Amino acid sequence: MELFYAYDSDSRICRLDADESGHCCRVLRHRVGDEVNVIDGLGTMYRCRLVDDNPKGAEAEVLEAFPGWGGHPYRLTVACCPTKNNDRFEWFVEKATEVGVDRIVPTIGERSERKVYKTDRALRIALSATKQSLKARIPEIAEPVSVKDFIQISPLASLGRNDSTPCHFERSPEGGVEKSLKLIAYCFEGDTKRISIQEALKAYEGKDITILIGPEGDFSPEEARLAVEHGYIPVHLGASRLRTETAAVLAATAVYLHFE
Repeated sequence: MELFYAYDSDSRICRLDADESGHCCRVLRHRVGDEVNVIDGLGTMYRCRLVDDNPKGAEAEVLEAFPGWGGHPYRLTVACCPTKNNDRFEWFVEKATEVGVDRIVPTIGERSERKVYKTDRALRIALSATKQSLKARIPEIAEPVSVKDFIQISPLASLGRNDSTPCHFERSPEGGVEKSLKLIAYCFEGDTKRISIQEALKAYEGKDITILIGPEGDFSPEEARLAVEHGYIPVHLGASRLRTETAAVLAATAVYLHFE
């Protein structure tokens, strides 16, 4: 199934950018009158008819809309420290998108080997993985933030929320506000008890989950203490020692399988 991404869409017309138009009209040779499937990146897939096959700016008329297409029944934020090797972090972005994640936050820890991270390539990788895995919502790739700032400040306030960003609080059936489940994967030493991520998910009845994954050198004790003080539950991902990007993908997969 071919999917194209529209940077601008409404109930009537979907407009493709130069890259998507070139792929659609030049590479795949679609012409006016052809039916194409277009996603808006916010969760809706449109069945369309091409009305302009300009390879620099194609347009398609909407025939039918499918809200929530390819979605998942939870809201997941993975805050992960970028790895020293950029390719490894980008592999995580690709695989987490395929599995199902709503927001990825590059976090810079005290022990991070990479202190600067640019999100441009990650955004392109997330778009490609979204189309490959037949989803209509592209995960948000937030701008980098320090681990301590992410822990202490509400992500909605510190990272800039727009209408497409998953909310970190949901209404319970009784009408109250239900807090997000916040987990930190860290090799705690001493008396701090960790539970498996499966146990933590099983005990939670909501659908809004945030997971913190540290850098190659792990979180600092101060970062870990701060996370626990702010309601993060210490979890483990099994007995194996995992690379940062592997741990992040495994955590996203655990959430996906829990809700299946």
